[in-house]
Amino acid sequence: MSRALPKYNQRRVAVIGGAAAVVLSGAVIAGSALAGTPARSDGATGARTLAAAGTITCPDVASRLPAVPASAKAEVDRNLALLQTQIQEAGKRLKDTVGQGGPNFVDNAILGPLKDKRVATVNRIATAIGRTAAKPTGLDALAPCTLNAGGNANGGGNANAGAGSAAGGNAGGNANAGGNANAGGNANAGGSADAGAGSAGGNSEAGTITCPDVASQLPAVPASAKAEVDRNLALLQTQIQEADKRLKDTVGQGGPNFVDNAILGPLKDKRASTIDRIAISIGRTSAKPAGLDSLAACTLTK
Repeated sequence: MSRALPKYNQRRVAVIGGAAAVVLSGAVIAGSALAGTPARSDGATGARTLAAAGTITCPDVASRLPAVPASAKAEVDRNLALLQTQIQEAGKRLKDTVGQGGPNFVDNAILGPLKDKRVATVNRIATAIGRTAAKPTGLDALAPCTLNAGGNANGGGNANAGAGSAAGGNAGGNANAGGNANAGGNANAGGSADAGAGSAGGNSEAGTITCPDVASQLPAVPASAKAEVDRNLALLQTQIQEADKRLKDTVGQGGPNFVDNAILGPLKDKRASTIDRIAISIGRTSAKPAGLDSLAACTLTK
């Protein structure tokens, strides 16, 4: 009996030792599996972070200009600086609105409005040069910008227009339509530009955009300016119609400031440029009308 007990103890130690080895092996396997998990998770998080904002890349305008007359240099330089400001503002808006809107949010709220602003600014540059030299053509082609969803400010981002523009390039970061689909009421976006009037607070209906009449505020238009003034007055109406269509097409998208950022703000910028062209046209042969800029802002009503 005294000899059997040690054998029993030996068997018990062997069983316990084997079990411990199995547990230890399991812990090693589990630890290895868990050790790999954070790496994949971190990689996915990094990818989402890069897709969330990205960088806006625009064609360079200054390098495409002809020789600028001395009389136009100040105005051209001012508008070239404005182009840079517009890109910076759009970049800030891109970062501030991560997670908002549907799959077309960036096109509608950032890249589209940026293009419109750049078209107006580039046209002012061409007009300034054209007053005393040959007016450059084809500069409108430099207006569209692209989103480099990878966050790399490489000029090669223009090649990413198809996949990297708002329709898909920011889908990873901004395609949160479900979470923000009616945040603040979209069409009135928490009161929109007409918040002071309380026209449609929190209403998700499209509503109607109302703008001050410009034609009735103009002085007598010289015959030499009439064609250009009429063309720009017609353009003001087209801009309102386009903004109304965008308003209806984007119901349910964006956060509380969506309508201001994506529709009313860009419309005001376009109208300010168009009204400025009207004033300049009249001012070439008559007194240039002042104060017309106050007619640029529009409001949203039901």
